[in-house]
Amino acid sequence: MKILIALLLLSLTVSGCVTKSKARADARAAYIAGQRDAFATIAATQRTGIRVFGPVQNPEVPWVEGLTLAQAIATATYTAHGNPKEIILLRRGESAAIDPKDLLNGRDVPLEPGDTITLR
Repeated sequence: MKILIALLLLSLTVSGCVTKSKARADARAAYIAGQRDAFATIAATQRTGIRVFGPVQNPEVPWVEGLTLAQAIATATYTAHGNPKEIILLRRGESAAIDPKDLLNGRDVPLEPGDTITLR
């Protein structure tokens, strides 16, 4: 019986122990990784510029008060021949299709910081 208890104690001390310094180092590494992820998330949600995907020369347009969709497309320098067939505006995770003819007829859309435009 004494031998069994001694073997049990020996196996516990050898197999599963973690030193305090190792546990602190692991906890610190996890904390730093979590902090880095949080900062990346915050930076992504605080983007204020407008992104324009499609045939443009400047895919990043700085947002300014009063910026409209037509102004953003012009600032991005649309490079395709003819007008876009489709314009998609993505705002806070929701998308809306905008008819390019509306822009040509003067019905412009005000933009908000962080909007994304896709031109097809």
